[in-house]
Amino acid sequence: MENTFLGAPLILPAPAKLNLFLHITGRRADGYHLLQTLFQFLDYSDEISLQVRTDGRITRPLGSPLVLENDDLVVKAARLLQAETGSKLGVEIKVHKKLPMGGGLGGGSSDAATVLLGLNKLWNCKLSLSSLAALGLRLGADVPVFVHGHAAWAEGVGEQLEPVVIPEKWYFVLHPNVHVSTPELFSSQGLTRDCKPIRIAAFLAEQTTNVFEPIVRRNYPEVAKAFEWLGIKAKLTGSGACLFVEFDDEKSAQIIAKNLPKQWSGFVAKSRCKSTLHEKLNTLS
Repeated sequence: MENTFLGAPLILPAPAKLNLFLHITGRRADGYHLLQTLFQFLDYSDEISLQVRTDGRITRPLGSPLVLENDDLVVKAARLLQAETGSKLGVEIKVHKKLPMGGGLGGGSSDAATVLLGLNKLWNCKLSLSSLAALGLRLGADVPVFVHGHAAWAEGVGEQLEPVVIPEKWYFVLHPNVHVSTPELFSSQGLTRDCKPIRIAAFLAEQTTNVFEPIVRRNYPEVAKAFEWLGIKAKLTGSGACLFVEFDDEKSAQIIAKNLPKQWSGFVAKSRCKSTLHEKLNTLS
């Protein structure tokens, strides 16, 4: 009987991202919001295991218990790449989750991008990063930045990316253990949708914000409590529940982490202008 699996599993990271700010500058005719944001990666990630199947099947025996297999972006990414390339190979996907769902860290999008990049290699599809990013955009607006794997100034719905190099800092990230609904936030009556377009100089001058912060504070009391505990330097990432504080050194971030109230969770990580996924892929022959 032919062995179903081909080769050893490929283990890859699916790193977290931070939105160092997030503005909405308008809406398209189709209702999608136009954004300006600055994406930065962290050296903290989910872990994705990919093992090639010779029978063409795409399976996910391990993943978030909160997401059905057919609804999981990793499965959708694999099926999309298979359909686009006509590959006869399949894959077994195991997702070891560390990034919280609804946290604003991009976990689902990052997982999908890791699958696209990993299978592009394992299946020998030979698609360019631009082609993979275009596929990723069909899965979600944040997927392209993870595919390209570089810190970026983003506009449009988040897919117009300009790579940037900014100082790599240490961060403490706090998750108040609540799930924030992105669709709910985007449909909120009080959401600011008319920010004036800015350039990166405004970010460097600290003239930016996250337009979702006041709504999340109002609608999610636990997030508001976390903001009060962290203090004035705390910021919200993306349209999720996670807050972050920037530090110049690891020790200062660890001090905050050690004093974290037990009802919340959090971690310390260093930012990376180049994602750890791309660093890992570059080491493979």
